[in-house]
Amino acid sequence: MLLNIEEIKKLIPHREPFLFLEDCEIIEPGKAGISTRIFYENEYFFEGHFPNNPIVPGVVIIEALAQTAGVVVSVNLNDKNDKSVLFMSINKAKFRKPVLPNHKITFKVEIINNIKNVYKFSGKAFNVDSLVAESEFSAMITTK
Repeated sequence: MLLNIEEIKKLIPHREPFLFLEDCEIIEPGKAGISTRIFYENEYFFEGHFPNNPIVPGVVIIEALAQTAGVVVSVNLNDKNDKSVLFMSINKAKFRKPVLPNHKITFKVEIINNIKNVYKFSGKAFNVDSLVAESEFSAMITTK
């Protein structure tokens, strides 16, 4: 199932300029998915990160991985409007290569485990076939 930006907005609360997904393919609801985003040269963070040497901040890449996982989990929830996905932890984050303006990044996430309302995921970000970042992270489903 391929979700567009409007369908993503129905599942997670993020909005521009802090929504870092353009689409999301649900590979297995609640368990795995792939999203993409092109980081254009006019992104707000390039102005200060870094002048004359723009690089997508690593925290933005990790956030995009987490947003992908949030969509993957949320698509499977009952009462989506009453639930929210909140970041809990980031572990084993590694940044392999810089992401530059106009790079199309693919974010792949897979569940590691799920205990009650806490989900732990592994995520990897790619520029074409080149691994640019990876991390494990967890999030909690809460009632609004």
